[in-house]
Amino acid sequence: MMYKKIYLLLLACSFSAFGFAQDMNALVSKVKAKLEKVKDYTANGKMKTDVAFIKAPIGRVKVFYKSPNKFKLQRDGGISVLPKGGVSINIGSMIMQSGFVAIDAGLSTVGGTAVRVVKLLPEADAGEIILSTLYIDETNLLIRKSVTTTRENGTYEMELYYGQYAAYGLPDKVLFSFNAKDYKLPKGITLEFDDTDKAIKDKMKGKKGRVEINYTAYNINTGLSDALFK
Repeated sequence: MMYKKIYLLLLACSFSAFGFAQDMNALVSKVKAKLEKVKDYTANGKMKTDVAFIKAPIGRVKVFYKSPNKFKLQRDGGISVLPKGGVSINIGSMIMQSGFVAIDAGLSTVGGTAVRVVKLLPEADAGEIILSTLYIDETNLLIRKSVTTTRENGTYEMELYYGQYAAYGLPDKVLFSFNAKDYKLPKGITLEFDDTDKAIKDKMKGKKGRVEINYTAYNINTGLSDALFK
């Protein structure tokens, strides 16, 4: 019932500022179009996991992505908490593909960069995602930050830092954080532990976690085979 009220309230706000909603849909479409230029990529990087009660070493990773939703991550050593399906890496997943209303939530700053805050509200209220908030750098059409609130599994937050691959909308650095709800990790989060680490898993329940990935190189639009993701 509470989520229904939130939905109706935000929907009412969207209708009261319909012109702004139209503009925000156009902005989101431009960001999507930029991301869709990337048909596939291979990326090398280093991943650091920061979760309560765990001191994990930095591990090397290799990421493979193919549009629209194929994703594979290879990790070399270390304990990690990873978003299944590439949530922290395939940034296109932050934008709902269809069936949403985009609402102008004003201006803000992220890391010193001026951004437009846009709330994406699903038109149907039966899905897992209740609300996505994007912090968009309008000048460069880059998502600097996103916050996604889900119905049952808490809130995810992602901060993105760009460098030489900004023209493709691909970040040099990603910070993905989550807060488990009701003593379970958010849906889609995979714990990579040995069976002997059960005590650590128990201590982690309900705690905050963060994954940091720093990319060193991308190879973009090389024509990756579907077989790579099997």
